[in-house]
Order: sequence, then structure tokens, then C-alpha cells
Amino acid sequence: MTRKTLALFDPALFGPALLAALQKLDPRRQWQNPVMFVVYAGSFLTTLLWLQACLGGGTDRPGFILAVALWLWFTVLFANFAEALAEGRSKAQAAALRGMKKTVNAKKLAIPDAASAWQSVPAHALARDDLVLVEAGDFVPADGEVIQGVASVDESAITGESAPVIRESGGDFSAVTGGTRVLSDWIVVRVTANPGETFLDRMIAMVEGAKRNKTPNEIALTIFLVALTLVFLAVTASLLPFSRFSVAQAGAGSTVSPTVLIALLVCLIPTTIAGLLSAIGVAGMSRMMQANVIAVSGRAVEAAGDVDVLLLDKTGTITLGNRQASAFIPAPGVSEAALADAAQLASLADETPEGRSIVVLAKTRYHLRERQLHRIEASFVHFSAHTRMSGVDMGTRTIRKGAADAVRALVEAQGGHFPAAVAQVVSDVSRRGGTPLVVADGKQVLGSIELKDVVKGGIRERFAELRRMGIRTVMITGDNRLTAAAIAAEAGVDDFLAEATPEAKLKLIRDHQAQGRMVAMCGDGTNDAPALAQADVAVAMNSGTQAAKEAGNMVDLDSNPTKLIEIVETGKQMLMTRGALTTFSIANDIAKYFAIIPAAFVSTYPQLGRLNLMGLASPNSAILSAVIFNALIIVCLIPLALRGVQYRPLGAALLLRRNLLIYGLGGMLVPFAGIKCIDLLLQLAGWA
Repeated sequence: MTRKTLALFDPALFGPALLAALQKLDPRRQWQNPVMFVVYAGSFLTTLLWLQACLGGGTDRPGFILAVALWLWFTVLFANFAEALAEGRSKAQAAALRGMKKTVNAKKLAIPDAASAWQSVPAHALARDDLVLVEAGDFVPADGEVIQGVASVDESAITGESAPVIRESGGDFSAVTGGTRVLSDWIVVRVTANPGETFLDRMIAMVEGAKRNKTPNEIALTIFLVALTLVFLAVTASLLPFSRFSVAQAGAGSTVSPTVLIALLVCLIPTTIAGLLSAIGVAGMSRMMQANVIAVSGRAVEAAGDVDVLLLDKTGTITLGNRQASAFIPAPGVSEAALADAAQLASLADETPEGRSIVVLAKTRYHLRERQLHRIEASFVHFSAHTRMSGVDMGTRTIRKGAADAVRALVEAQGGHFPAAVAQVVSDVSRRGGTPLVVADGKQVLGSIELKDVVKGGIRERFAELRRMGIRTVMITGDNRLTAAAIAAEAGVDDFLAEATPEAKLKLIRDHQAQGRMVAMCGDGTNDAPALAQADVAVAMNSGTQAAKEAGNMVDLDSNPTKLIEIVETGKQMLMTRGALTTFSIANDIAKYFAIIPAAFVSTYPQLGRLNLMGLASPNSAILSAVIFNALIIVCLIPLALRGVQYRPLGAALLLRRNLLIYGLGGMLVPFAGIKCIDLLLQLAGWA
């Protein structure tokens, strides 16, 4: 990924976020967050009370009322700023994506024949099912699927990776994205999206934080916060008549003022988490985008955090994706060194991963170095799908390497004999799930090479981390049960599904969901689409088919199946962040009660002065200190909301204890220290 990552407080985002914070003061925007709307209404009321005090009315000094009003406005602005900053990061990413859009002309075909005449039309004039020819040097005009030809495509504008990819008709690598560029050869593409509905357009819409819908957990938390606010609003409203009644009965003291009641309400309600809740959600999607994954919605990101079953395709996820040479098995009467020498010669011009692995294995075991081919007058025979063989001709020697039946036919056509021992080795390797290749020198069979899947380094440790998190891993493969069991044991997965069909994948997901589990999987082929549509978290590869991308609720631009593990970690990080800040918010509200409640009612009930545990200078200083702390704590927590709580692969019980210790106990202690420090500063400034 080479796309630029924005710093947490990038100067390019800071100014627009401040402006957006002011624009969000629109009552229609504020109403979307009911808790902060109460603070917003309180800001208006205290401003009106200040104007009344300036005209000689009211019960409090104008300076005190003005200070409370200003800090309430700052509280609203800081909450707006946190949300605007998170949205600004998403909008910056969307702007970068818009820069990828190319205004190009398309070579529209009337029939699916690359040799036929084409008509040049603007890309935006194309419609679904139109056919276009894209040749070397051309930009792909719209999203589509290759129906003819094969070409090398530069997708760096989308994925950030410089290496080109191959796109061809048929199979799981036929999808092309508008704005990418063909580097070689040609392809005929059938357009699969209408203008304005391309994958790039959908990506832009997905990362626009302002268009983010609330997730179910976020809605539930919002309802809980609103319920708390309504309770405290009712309690606060009832305190004024109680205060008046007490003063009338005692014939002494003074009634609590409206300014103090508003300050009390703002400090009682959970303003901290309410002010940061939206920013946490937007930032979660932004972090997913930084990982080069486009999430259709915040719901998908959040669901990733609740996943407890992970379905992983074997090839490219658990194994390296390309089979590697693991053994040279010589024919009777042939030394292993002679077989390795011939196999390496036949593979020197083979640029496939399998061919390179044969060269490396021969070099490692027998110290065979690459030869000066021009000195031995070698002529290479490249692999052909027709012959299913490759090799090298050196003088009178004709060395061939390829599929067992193809080499057997070649040897027998020259009057040679295919040894029964080699045939048995070929059968044994196939039964183990490996791929056997046979090497022949002229009409003599030298032996076979075993290619097998190689489990990725470190993957076993990753699965152990997931197990500690309570996530069950299931490997899905088309291999037979014997091969699947061996790879599953080596990789350390919890279970496997062998000889997997689309129906078997779908049934497996439904079975887990019927047990109340959240299931995640990734896929790239049309045959994966049913399972992707059924899974709770479905990650489609960008290199895959259009059907897979439409069925998934996330798209991995890097087409890296192991990204599924990172997605789960990011989802859990978002849930942990929301939980941690909710715990902190409720805990620090408890501490604020000890500061503001005694101060608010000490004039009515002098006995409450004994509860001034922090030794605050005066009632007005205590109230103002609590209001200032309430505003500043939001500012202090903005980096945590945007960056997220550090992810640790721990069990749920341990995470809960850690959360309560750090954010629960910490949330109770920090306000005591913070409010006391602010009170001392107010005393030094002569405002206490």
C-alpha cells in the first residue's frame, strides 16, 4: 500500500474541521445527537441568562454566568470538532479516490469480436452490457468483466501496488475496474455498471463519513445515553421546586439558580461518550480504509468485531498460494543428484513460482548453480497448455518436465519405457494431495518431482492469537480429506472442510449461524457468492468476479485473503474503543457528582458542605471547574477516539477486567485531580 496516510492531526484537516465544527451548530445537525442537543440548548439558555444578568436581572453574577455559557459552547464545539476531524479524514480519502477517476473515450463494439470495427464514445455514455475493446496503453473505461482475451493490467491506482496483474476471460480473475490501465495485449470487456455506479463511485460513497449510518450497537448505546439524559433531566428539573420549598421552610439560605442547574445537568449526563460516539464510528471505517479495505457500512466493520467463526480459504491464505517443489524422487537406477540436475536445467527458463521453486530446491540440496546457458548452447522449450510440458534442448539431449501422462506419451512415442515405480510414485503423490511432475531425458524417465502446498510462516501463531480471542478457525479447501487434514494440522486451524462445494460452504455457514455464531469468510469467485451473501462479514477480493464483490459487504483492494484476520482485529478495536470510552464517561460522571452537587446546593442545605471532599475554593469555583473539565476531557480523548484503543488478543473476561481497571478506575480518579487543578488555577487567576 503506497497511498499516503494522513497524520492524526494533519494541518490540512485541522482548519476545515474547525469550520465544519461551526457549521454543525445548525440545530438540525445537533438534534441528531440528543445528548449533545441538551448541552446545546443549555448553552443557549445560559447565554440568555447572561444577557438578563447584564440588564440587572437574575441571581448570579454576569461574569460567572458568562464563563459557564462559554464553556458549554466550547463543549458543543469540541464534540463537533471530533466528529468533523474524523469525517475530514474520510473525505480526504474520498478526494484521493476521486483523483483516480479518468475521463477517457471507450472503443465500443457492436459484437463481441476484437477484430470488428469499434466506435469511439465517452466513457460516461456507456451503459450496462455494452462491449468495449481495451488495448495496450488504454484505460479501462468502466467496471466490467473480461469476456475475450487476456491482458496485463496496472491496478496501482486502486490497490497501491505497483506489480501488474493478469486479467482474462473465464475463471475468478475476470473483473476489471474503471480507471485502471492495460499494459499489454488486449481484452474485450462487458460493462457491468451504469454511469455513476462504478466500483470507484461506490468506494467514494463508502468512505464519505458524513453518509455513515449508525450501527445497531451504536443505536443501542445512543438509546441508553438518551434514557440516562432523560432521567437526569427529570431529576434536575425537580430540584428547583425542592430548593424553593426548603428555603421557604427554613426561612434562610438561597434557592439554587437556573445557571447552576444547567451546569449540574450537563455534568450529570454522559457528555463525554456522546460527544465522541460518532467520531469513533467514522474513525473505525477510516482505519479500515487505511488497511486498503472498503467497508460497505459501519455495520460490517462492527460485525467484524463480533465474529467468532472465521472461514479461510486454504490457497493463498493458509498456504503460499503456489505449490512448491519439496522432493526429487528418482527412477530406479538414477541418482537423485542426476534428477535434480536435469530438473533444474528444464526449469531455468520457467518463470512460474513452481518452476523457480525447482531451481531453488536443486540449488539448496546439491549446490547446483545456474549455468552459463550460452556456453552450452541451450534452447528452451517454454510451457504450452497443449503439450503440458516445458524443457530444454542441448545438443543431442532433449530434457522435458511436465504432467505425468504427457511425459509418458512422449517417452513411449520415442520407443522408451515408463517405469512402474515412477507410475506408483505419481499415484502416491497425487493421493497425498500433491502435484507430481515427471522429468525425462530423451526416452529415459529420470524420475518425478513432488510439488506440495507450503504453509505460510507465522500463520500458526496468528491462529493461536485468534483462539485466545475465542474465535474458531475453519479451513476450506477443494483437496481430499487426507491432504486437508495434514495441512490443517500443520497450520493449527481448529477444523476444516474438504472437497468444498458452493453448497457445502453455504451449509457450513448456516449451521454455525443457527448456533448463534457470527461468521466471517472471504472469497473471489462466482461460486463463492452464495456463501459471501450468507456470511455476517463477507470480504470479496478486488481481483475477483463482479458477483463476489456484489455479494460481499467489504472489498479488499489488495486481494489478500489473510486481510480477513486484520479486519476482525480492526472491528474488535472499534468495539473496544467504544466500550472503553463509555466506561470512562460513566465513571468520570460519578466523580463530578462529588464536586458539583455539594456546591450547587450548599446555599440551600449548608450541611452538604461536608461533602466538599476536594476542598474546592467556593461553590462557583467548584461548578465552573466541573464544567471546564467536562469540556476539556473531550479534547483530551479525541486522539484515542480517532486512533482507537490498542488491540490485544485477549479473552473477553480478561479484556473486561482490564477495561474496568484502566477506564473505570481511571475514569473516577482523573476528574478528582483535573477538577482540583482547574480550581487552583481559578484561584490563582482570582476567578474563584
